[in-house]
Amino acid sequence: MEAAEVKSVLNLVPELLDVPHSRIWTVYDKEADVVYLNFKKPNHADDSELTDDDLIIRCEKGSAVRITVLNASKRRVRYGRGV
Repeated sequence: MEAAEVKSVLNLVPELLDVPHSRIWTVYDKEADVVYLNFKKPNHADDSELTDDDLIIRCEKGSAVRITVLNASKRRVRYGRGV
């Protein structure tokens, strides 16, 4: 891994420390432009909600177990990061 890649990953650390989950599994599907964030494996979601911000939040017994981020690459520009 190149130094620039390491720096990019390390920039995530402060944000990850604020997430209220101790484990996070992520997958980015480039073709679909979707990021999947899983907080529990296995999970058995019993409810889901599509937000106005193109997120699908899946819950199990009232707790978020997975967030699906639609149109993920567009968020780089929205949150101040270049494409």
